[in-house]
Amino acid sequence: MVTSLWQGYNSYKLCHVIMGFSEGYFFRSCVNYGIALQYDNKFSIIKTGISELSPPGKDKEMKGHVLFGSIRFCAVALFCLFAYSTDLSSADEFAPGIQELYRLDRLGMFKESTKVASISSYDRTGGNNDGFGRQYSFVRKEKDGLVLADLQGPGVIYRIWTPTPTDDMLEFYFDGENEPSIQVKFRELFMGRHPVFVRPLVGYGAGGFYSYVPLTFEKSCKVFIRAERLQFYQINFATYPEGTAIVSFPNQPADEYSSHLEKAREVFGSYGSDISSYVIPPGGSIERFNTKVRLKPSEAVRIFETNRPGRVVGIRISPPEALADKDRGVILRAYWDGDEEPAILSPAGDFFGYAWGEPATKSLPVGTANGASYCYFPMPFDKSARIELFSQQRSAKETELEAEVIFVPVARRENEGKFYAIWRRENPTTKGKPFTFIETGGRGHLVGFIQQSQGFESGNTYFFEGDDQTTIDGELVIHGTGSEDFYNGGWYDVAGRWDAKRSFPLSGCIGYKKHLGRTGGYRFLLGDAYSYRKSILQTIEHAPTANELLNDYCAVTYLYSQDRPTCEFALPPATERKVIDLKHIVFATWWNIPISAFSYRNGTLTKNREKLDGRDVRFLSLRAEGGDTFGHHFICFVCELPAAGKYSISLDTVKGPSLGMVQMFVDEAPAGPQVDLYADQRKPAPDQYVGTLNLAEGPNKLLFKLVGKNAESQGLRLDLTNIICERID
Repeated sequence: MVTSLWQGYNSYKLCHVIMGFSEGYFFRSCVNYGIALQYDNKFSIIKTGISELSPPGKDKEMKGHVLFGSIRFCAVALFCLFAYSTDLSSADEFAPGIQELYRLDRLGMFKESTKVASISSYDRTGGNNDGFGRQYSFVRKEKDGLVLADLQGPGVIYRIWTPTPTDDMLEFYFDGENEPSIQVKFRELFMGRHPVFVRPLVGYGAGGFYSYVPLTFEKSCKVFIRAERLQFYQINFATYPEGTAIVSFPNQPADEYSSHLEKAREVFGSYGSDISSYVIPPGGSIERFNTKVRLKPSEAVRIFETNRPGRVVGIRISPPEALADKDRGVILRAYWDGDEEPAILSPAGDFFGYAWGEPATKSLPVGTANGASYCYFPMPFDKSARIELFSQQRSAKETELEAEVIFVPVARRENEGKFYAIWRRENPTTKGKPFTFIETGGRGHLVGFIQQSQGFESGNTYFFEGDDQTTIDGELVIHGTGSEDFYNGGWYDVAGRWDAKRSFPLSGCIGYKKHLGRTGGYRFLLGDAYSYRKSILQTIEHAPTANELLNDYCAVTYLYSQDRPTCEFALPPATERKVIDLKHIVFATWWNIPISAFSYRNGTLTKNREKLDGRDVRFLSLRAEGGDTFGHHFICFVCELPAAGKYSISLDTVKGPSLGMVQMFVDEAPAGPQVDLYADQRKPAPDQYVGTLNLAEGPNKLLFKLVGKNAESQGLRLDLTNIICERID
């Protein structure tokens, strides 16, 4: 322990009256009673010890007195050093950068940054060329490459994202240095094999590649890539006031940084588990409140209440099925310090990251895992808190659940905001205007978003081309490159990329279902929180350009604020919150609909594009020759439906001189009429009715057989563009 002598002396002054010592005695005793104080050149004690020798010049009769004095002084000295060491721990030394990734107890503390912003490849003309054409994918050109960012400090680069990494060399120059301190191939930056960019602070999935390794710079940082061309990228950063204690990344003390890094890796690797221990302020202790609830319609049940100052550091509700509800009928409300209006007001499932009534998120602060839905945002308050669930469910059935609230009796600190969560829906969105997550005045910072987006047309998710935009204190400082990009993904509707539910520590895809026109994502912010001092407007577009597509958008926004947000803070009636399922559902067989099985022999499948009647037609083609192993040639698709009911089923096909007869079967029995697809010339044949079935919610297998051919037909073939399921009950 390195302890300042003068701090030890000041601590001594607090106790010398009690112990009966004079101030001079403190220093004399250091010599007379063998307390060895070894100093460095900064007047700090770096070594202490107790001599075993008797004080010189004293006879044996004094030994008892000396021993007593030594013991008495040792008690004082140890008290002084202990008092100061305790003071050190409470000083809570903190600097922007790597500590922000694991000091989750500080997530509510207001940021001292002077600017939060990003640099990205977005289309400066307002179009949708956000990286495809590469003309906006750099700040400037230099010899041998492109400058991606040139930032003035002090500051921190918090996030780097791309869906199009390359093997070109990426270089980071700090504080005007002539040679880069960091060189790494752009793709390797995200792989976790580089000693600076380590997992799980870096990663990839859902079509995107991301890094959350904070790169601090005292004076400046230039990011340069040795390449002629680049496509999509985003770099999020913050700058701080002159004199902020930021040490440039290359100059970080190795042992100290390594310790911080390991803690950050441990936290990131714990997503989906109980991380409440990382949310507790130093010196705090946990109290757990467990409640079993029988929630009746039109009733509210309190799951936590206290009249003590402190903070909630965790909420867990189980089983997850208790909140799975397309009506969004169970409401979570939280009140701080006697406020009449709630600080958290959201359908409970959506608050925990549900999508269209089902669990969909497993992130660091919010999600569902191990049989419970959880939230680990710190929620500090001054004197009291109340958290409750309120049921507006249409069903008369009671909902049984268990709730655990984790409380720490450490009051809201100076310069710390209160926690708020706001649910908003725009159904439909407004033509010509983006969807608004939040628009509020005051001081605070945004720390997370969960967005559910649904189009009104089956098979169309073009709305997800829209860009996110952040206006802080009246200035547009962040302009994204696409909706899935905002959530660290990329390339929606492409197999193996943004095409299914995926979860990562701070971001993820909550689902992608092209046939339902549904997708969405989540993203949480730590060091990269969107900090504002006067106002913030956070939006996202709902079309490739001009916000021209009308859709159903809803989102939860999580934030800390000095005062209650000034935006509208109310839920719409229950009838206006429920999930709306499409009734006309199109499955595009030419793209990525799952195929359960097709002909066991003598059959081939191909995907084709052909110009018919003046337009491009894409289709899946089953070509058969001879017989199949078990009878007619066939193909079976897996069609997922949002609700059970009676459905009329039809096909968009192509007719032509080589086409056969198709018929739908269930349990080896015909389920509709035979459809003759023969024609003397090839042409589109939309809306060919094949039958009506009672189908279940979820996956259904639809089986179609080639049962023969017209006498004029030259082949046995099915060219299929779409399967249409129209709910009619």
